[in-house]
Amino acid sequence: MKRVFELEFEGKKFVVEAGEIAKQADGAVLVRLNETAVLSTVCCSDEPKEGDFFPLTVGYEEKQYAVGKIPGSFLRREGRAGEHATLSARLIDRPIRPMFSEGFRNEVQIVNTVMSVDQDCTPEMTAMLGSSLALGISDIPFDGPIAGVYVGRVDGKFIINPTVEEKAKSDINLAVAGSKDAINMVEAGADQVNEETMLDALMFGHEAIKRLCAWQEEIIAEIGKEKRHIDLYKCDPEIEKDIKDRAQDRLVKAISIFDKLERQDAIDAIKDEILDDYDARSYPDEKTHQKVMHMVNETLELLVATEVRRLITEEKIRPDGRRVDEIRPLDAQIDLLPRTHGSAMFTRGQTQVISVTTLGAKSDAQIIDNLTEEDSRHWMHHYNFPPYSVGEVGRMGSPGRREIGHGALGERALSYVIPSEEEFPYTIRTVAEVVESNGSSSQASICASCMSLMAAGVPIKAMVSGIAMGLISSGPLDGKHPYTILTDIQGLEDHFGDMDFKVAGTEKGITALQMDIKIKGVTKEVLREALAQAHEARAKIREVMAQAISEPRPDVGKYAPKMDTFMIDPDKIRDVIGTGGKVINDIIAQCDNVKIDIEDSGQVTIYHMDRDTINKAKGIILDIVREAKVGEDFEGKVTRVEDYGAFVNLFGNVEGLCHISRLGWGFIDKASDVVKVGDTLKVRVVEIDEHGKVKVSHREFEEKPADFVERDNHSRIERQARPNNSFKGPRKFKK
Repeated sequence: MKRVFELEFEGKKFVVEAGEIAKQADGAVLVRLNETAVLSTVCCSDEPKEGDFFPLTVGYEEKQYAVGKIPGSFLRREGRAGEHATLSARLIDRPIRPMFSEGFRNEVQIVNTVMSVDQDCTPEMTAMLGSSLALGISDIPFDGPIAGVYVGRVDGKFIINPTVEEKAKSDINLAVAGSKDAINMVEAGADQVNEETMLDALMFGHEAIKRLCAWQEEIIAEIGKEKRHIDLYKCDPEIEKDIKDRAQDRLVKAISIFDKLERQDAIDAIKDEILDDYDARSYPDEKTHQKVMHMVNETLELLVATEVRRLITEEKIRPDGRRVDEIRPLDAQIDLLPRTHGSAMFTRGQTQVISVTTLGAKSDAQIIDNLTEEDSRHWMHHYNFPPYSVGEVGRMGSPGRREIGHGALGERALSYVIPSEEEFPYTIRTVAEVVESNGSSSQASICASCMSLMAAGVPIKAMVSGIAMGLISSGPLDGKHPYTILTDIQGLEDHFGDMDFKVAGTEKGITALQMDIKIKGVTKEVLREALAQAHEARAKIREVMAQAISEPRPDVGKYAPKMDTFMIDPDKIRDVIGTGGKVINDIIAQCDNVKIDIEDSGQVTIYHMDRDTINKAKGIILDIVREAKVGEDFEGKVTRVEDYGAFVNLFGNVEGLCHISRLGWGFIDKASDVVKVGDTLKVRVVEIDEHGKVKVSHREFEEKPADFVERDNHSRIERQARPNNSFKGPRKFKK
């Protein structure tokens, strides 16, 4: 039976419909926010999967019909998920994943199908609410509900789920999610906003989240199914005790080794010894054998995690011996690659990133084909994480969700200092290559890319640095259990820790945040402490970056395309392009394949490696669009001579007629008596008629003969005005 629930929320209306659509799924809801509509479904497998992780998959399916579009692909079908869909799926996955119990191994699949989009009513947060509610009303055990909102700030006032117009004016673009008790996911960009303001924005968002969670609880109480029993994974106590007795002391020593690879080799040696021992034992069947081996491996991993966490929380000892607020050794370099437009390398401990900037014409901008109103992008930041960066053999190819997410984070962090297209009319692509990794490579990519941009001569507004903060807690964040906040987390601390909180920004303030946690949520106090600690770390990192390059170079590099931009009358664009592009193609051919971009506004941008070539193309275009003005003087070549006058090229394709009466002060019988084709003639524009035809005069540049000026001048002007057939003077004209 169909059930409908409604909620007025921040000036918009949420409507949830359940019981009519997708009834064979374990849980399904159609969620509407004004004219946005998302179908959220969830299914769970009956049996657990092998492995040491929770197999949760979240899909965000963008259907082009949702905005009245036909897909632009060759097959005219939706293909693989684009960047926006991938990032939206990650946005939903991150707050939902921590809300499942430890040891949950049954596969869960959430599918959000975006079926209608009102751009002012966020489909991403509508899908997040739908995902949580579909889980809540299903029989799948889930410790929710959760919800998320966007927070903006316009003229100092916070706004929940801002419209497209409000987002354009906002200096904060914050996505925050959580339960009624705490925040558990943050994704933000900000125009250099201070830490306290960002904290206020987070808390403002959480208040709205509480209302959405309370509404979901009402719906779940009314139509929710009884939860099924799921066997959570647990290790055999006897195996656990045996391994702890045999390995704990040795693992403590191995964990304390500074070098990542040496440390991992030492830990692996202990694991292999115990795994080989259990593998050699006899078992009643292969299934039991595999089950025991899986338990042994899980127990060893848990033992390492427990020791890492205990050493940090109780003894304040990190795996590499650093203080909790200490950054690993830093190094910054630029100009590694001579032929690129800009390059830099940033190293933090055993994490190292090389970033390369490439400048292209505006026509090189990325074409966007998704459900947002964005149709192109002139600033791109890409992140690559090859398997060799962690000393492994692995898949190479197109970027995965993690690489897309980290690339987008860097793009957001730097976007607030990137110059506008009007200030710097280039398409900018920066690629961060992670060549070595031991945690926090996304923040190292931001540092490397910032230096790479400056080395390429991109006039960024300020230097951006990033740091990753961690959290190790001994229990719930209730004020009774101690916790430790870590600066610059490495791989082991990220893997076994409770929080990965990335903070990037300038000296003035934050430009990007990203927080993922493995616990149910974090408090305001933890967030404040982490932001303060990150502020100090970012300043230290910028000092090292500034030693390599302190400000953007004054011009683009030797091998980067040079650029000039200017405006022309939009009505003249067709003259520059010509029929079928003939004119502009001729200009390109004349000027060594120069690249020319012309906007509808009349803005022309010319790119080439050689500045003289740019100036040549610019001169040709300006001549095409130039208009003669009365009183202007020109020195042009005579292109055609008729009895009644001479045609003189003024500039480009513009010619002026110098009538015989204006070729000199004395009487002239034929124009050919005084000029011929190819002569250079100095002329002045004396008239432009209603058809745009230009009339010029040469006689102003000759001395007037004193003996006939008064006598002849008036009569000449008078007779030139008469029709030819009524002229009665001494000249004879052919009929």
